[in-house]
Amino acid sequence: MKTLEFVRDEKKDRVTVACADGMASVYSKCAYCRHCTGILLGKRVAPAPQKEALDAIRQGKGSDDSLMNAAMMFNTLIRDGKAIACDDDANAGFIKLY
Repeated sequence: MKTLEFVRDEKKDRVTVACADGMASVYSKCAYCRHCTGILLGKRVAPAPQKEALDAIRQGKGSDDSLMNAAMMFNTLIRDGKAIACDDDANAGFIKLY
């Protein structure tokens, strides 16, 4: 498990991290990557909401709306967080979550 620190660009309103593929947008890559396990908020790691919502859908307990709400929650956590928890120890790079 590794921690990828946010690189914030206030002028462009972008947040990126140093991924194995190079600099990757947190909003468009990490949010939908199988390696993203959570967001570092202070001293704790909040689990990735999309992964939890997708697991619920696969178990028949969730809906498409819950996946959309999870994406919005991810964006909120990114705003308040400082890093991504990533389990890409093999440096494989981005792998689609779904």
